[in-house]
Amino acid sequence: MRLVLGCLAGLMTFGMATANERGPMTGEQIRAAVTANRVYLATPLGGELPMNYRPGGRVDASGEAIGLARFFKPQDSGRWWINNNQLCQQWQEWYKGERMCFTLERVGANQLIWRRDNGESGKARLAPN
Repeated sequence: MRLVLGCLAGLMTFGMATANERGPMTGEQIRAAVTANRVYLATPLGGELPMNYRPGGRVDASGEAIGLARFFKPQDSGRWWINNNQLCQQWQEWYKGERMCFTLERVGANQLIWRRDNGESGKARLAPN
C-alpha cells in the first residue's frame, strides 16, 4: 500500500512539475499547448483577444474577445505551422497577410510571453477550449 501511495505521489509531483515548466518552448510543446487550448493575447489597451489554433493548421480569432479587444477583433482566418521551435502564422487579410513567427516562453502554468520575429513581444494565457 505504501508503495502504491508513494508511486502516486511521485506521479502527481512529476505532473505538476511538467505543467508548470518555465522557459522557451520546443516546437512539440508549442503544438501541444496551442491545439489543446484557446490562446488569449493580452492587448496593449486592456482586454484579451482569443486565438484558436486548430489541429489541421487553421487559425482564427473565434470566441468572445474580452474588454477593448472586442472592438478590433479580426473576422479573418489563416494558417499556422511550427518552424524551428517557433509558432508561425499567416492570416488572409489581417496584418496584410504577412507571415510572422513567434517564440513562446512559459512563465507560469498557463501564462506565456511571446516574441515576434520583428522584436515585438507581449503576454498571453492558455485556457481550455
